[in-house]
Amino acid sequence: MQLLLSSHQLKLTIRRLARQLTEANPDPSEIVFVGLQPRGKWLSNKIIESIKEIITEDHIQYGILDITFYRDDFRGEIHIPQETNLMASLEGKTVVLIDDVLYTGRTIRAALDALQDFGRPRKVELCVLVDRRFNRELPIQPDYCGVAIDTFKTQKVKIDWEKEEAYVFDDGEK
Repeated sequence: MQLLLSSHQLKLTIRRLARQLTEANPDPSEIVFVGLQPRGKWLSNKIIESIKEIITEDHIQYGILDITFYRDDFRGEIHIPQETNLMASLEGKTVVLIDDVLYTGRTIRAALDALQDFGRPRKVELCVLVDRRFNRELPIQPDYCGVAIDTFKTQKVKIDWEKEEAYVFDDGEK
């Protein structure tokens, strides 16, 4: 197992992403942040905490989106949906999807499909902590990226939110 981001590096990266998001989107009333279930929720919570330290806006529009029934890469399995909590209309807004790791792009494709049930955004942006660049199956790229890495298909990326560290490991490792 190889350490990708230490606890200190992870905190700095999250703060940097929060700064980039607030600089690129100066009007909080026009943006809705959406964390993707299950793992993007942890990152989005941390980013929203950092954004609240940066801007004085009382109301940041933030929600959680479950994409379970929009996925195309799980066949013949029973899936239990998780929470979706989007209190704001997405109609005409800039939506920033937040997820932990961008790999094949299929999760983001499913999220784009799911978003349509909540209105038609003016624009959709993507923020990820880790971009596994060379394993994409769909033409999806992040607008905001904590770290971009090259991995083999046999490798995995894990964000340990209890230790607040990120790792790369081979599929057979424990």
